[in-house]
Amino acid sequence: MFQTPNRWIIAIAAFCMQLALGAVYSWSVFLKPVINVYRVSQPAANLTFSIVLLALGITAGFGGYLNNRFGPRIIATASGLLYGLGVFLAGFVSPNLTLLYLTYGIIGGIGLGLGYIVALAMLIKWFPDRRGFITGLAVAGFGAGAALTGPIAANLLLPGYGLNVTFRILGIAYFLIVVLAAQFYQTAPEGYAPPGWTPSPQQQASSATRDYTLAEALRSPRWYLLWLILALNVTAGAALISVASPLAEKFTHVLPGIASILVITISIFNGAGRLFWGWLSDLIGRPGAFLAMFIIQIFAFALTPFIDNFVLLFLPASIIGLCYGGGFGTMPAFAADFFGARNSGTIYGVMLTAWSAGGIIGPLLIAAIDYRTTLFLLAALMLISCALPLLARLLIQREGEKATPSAGASS
Repeated sequence: MFQTPNRWIIAIAAFCMQLALGAVYSWSVFLKPVINVYRVSQPAANLTFSIVLLALGITAGFGGYLNNRFGPRIIATASGLLYGLGVFLAGFVSPNLTLLYLTYGIIGGIGLGLGYIVALAMLIKWFPDRRGFITGLAVAGFGAGAALTGPIAANLLLPGYGLNVTFRILGIAYFLIVVLAAQFYQTAPEGYAPPGWTPSPQQQASSATRDYTLAEALRSPRWYLLWLILALNVTAGAALISVASPLAEKFTHVLPGIASILVITISIFNGAGRLFWGWLSDLIGRPGAFLAMFIIQIFAFALTPFIDNFVLLFLPASIIGLCYGGGFGTMPAFAADFFGARNSGTIYGVMLTAWSAGGIIGPLLIAAIDYRTTLFLLAALMLISCALPLLARLLIQREGEKATPSAGASS
């Protein structure tokens, strides 16, 4: 029914929508203003960011199911309504921190969860030939969103209008962008494949021999292995992202406006990492990609505590942002490889509870313990995590030995 070029229009719309959703990663720019306006401690203020990720992760599980039932356009539109409303209402609730948790955290987080998973579930079915690349592209906008919002908020909106009006302006902008992009969303025809495309031997070998239901996936140890890989990667990256601006100020003694440049940089690499690692995972396999991410982050986290120069701080921060984004760019395709594309939105949506877990643990850990000690702990965590992709690779090899060469050709 649809011509192949239509899928690229849909992909562009998804990318634009994710730019607005991913603005949530500019949270560290708002951290000090929230502390000052609400007169609370840093852990209490930073809990807002953890609540957003908690609501996002939990909602994504339902979002995959709702997408299958009502279609991506309706659910993505609901995403824009809730996300925009949550941030907009946050501009009226100070100094009541509980209401900030409710509006920005829960309402906004629910909107984020719906929009995030819909784009992935939709595009995986439109692009069976570029599964890793397209999931990376779909979430690259999410990772890069803060690169736009961070500097605008830090240098224009917050100094000129204050925290509350800034939230109102951003809420309206998020609503308009997400709802408009959602109108381009369409469901792929059942069993869609690009004209003339034949799965490569590697795609056949790594693909599931059948489509799993959510219940079947949850009974498989492989689901919990992927969940743990994602949770550990999120824990490490979310810790740094949540305090990027104040950490830069403390380590290098720069002003808040200058420190926001680090937020922009992490955001850019967060977005680029989703695309880069998703593309690379198509070439070297998902386990190899995650193993590389964990190894690289060991050194990045271990070196950061010794840096007191703002320019030098960009190197480990960029690497961590690249790998953090890479986890989200690679894992949707990993889940589709293991469990099939048909129900991948629902299965991966529930898996995003790992995002909630990591999004709570990482920011709370680095807010409760001094920055340098936490960074060393995260380096050790990445070292331990290296065992998990190796275990996943072993499972794939065993599945490959059982499967026939053509087993995965019908995804």
